[in-house]
Amino acid sequence: MNKELLVYLLIAGVKVLLVFGMIQFMVIAMIWLERKIMAHMQVRLGPMRVGPHGLLQPIADGIKLLLKEDIIPEKASKLLFVLAPAMAMIPAMLTFAVIPFGDTVKILGYKVDLVITDINIGFLYIFGVSSLGIYGIVMAGWASNNKYSLLGGIRSAAQMISYELTLGLSLIGVVMMTESLSLVDVVNAQASLWNIVLQPLGFFIYFTSAIAEVNRCPFDLPEAESELVAGYHTEYSSMKFAMFFMAEYANMITVSAIAVTFFLGGWQGPFLPPVVWFMLKLSGCLFFFIWIRSTFPRLRYDQLMHFGWKFLLPLSLFNILITGLVMVIKG
Repeated sequence: MNKELLVYLLIAGVKVLLVFGMIQFMVIAMIWLERKIMAHMQVRLGPMRVGPHGLLQPIADGIKLLLKEDIIPEKASKLLFVLAPAMAMIPAMLTFAVIPFGDTVKILGYKVDLVITDINIGFLYIFGVSSLGIYGIVMAGWASNNKYSLLGGIRSAAQMISYELTLGLSLIGVVMMTESLSLVDVVNAQASLWNIVLQPLGFFIYFTSAIAEVNRCPFDLPEAESELVAGYHTEYSSMKFAMFFMAEYANMITVSAIAVTFFLGGWQGPFLPPVVWFMLKLSGCLFFFIWIRSTFPRLRYDQLMHFGWKFLLPLSLFNILITGLVMVIKG
């Protein structure tokens, strides 16, 4: 093995470990932040007992879940029941392989791109990998042998089909303007003007669809406790339940990072280091998720379907049409 290949593999391995570790840290931080921010919005205190201002509450919750009995229903399909939580968690992690979180830096004389890998079909990779996460939820609902869980899984599948379509179409306008499927090229194209200015309608469609994709309020119908007990994860306990919980936050981080990359200039910004800009924008998007949850009530399922097919889908096609017309006129 020559030296260049060894250095490349070492740098790639370090980047993978750093990104994976950062996602795990952000998931833990989001658990605490969501509870505290929602509490303040609702004039409460939130977690206060474990550590200063409840800072150690996520660790206490993790220990509690780790020590709980891991129950598998007698009539469950055991293999799929065990695999489902990992199937929900892993795709969210894999998506970060193509998301650039900073510019090129020089470390010990070597140029290091702050992206795990820049492939020229990054846009297709994101949707190919992220769409696999739904299988974990459907598997969990079916394998539990519980009618409420099955209904939650079916709901999630229908929701994914409805909103994955508008999610992809909302980004087509950006791809048309960039003329590249590489996410690094998408960020570089926003050096002078962010795409949220050029594609405000696309950003609205994307973020609304993203909320539905990650099953967050007001689109959290697959786990509506007033109707389905807890939906697809009703029969799960201990760390398997924790993995579904973590997968939701990991997916939130993923769709927020995609929003930052496609619409908010990625790591672009003055004065501060590029990575800091990326994290600030990512934090803003995550705060918006919490704000939405604290503000809006849950929709009915028929309203969810109508909103996707009768409003967002025509709107996303209209956005592509307008983008194409503007490009033809300018060209």
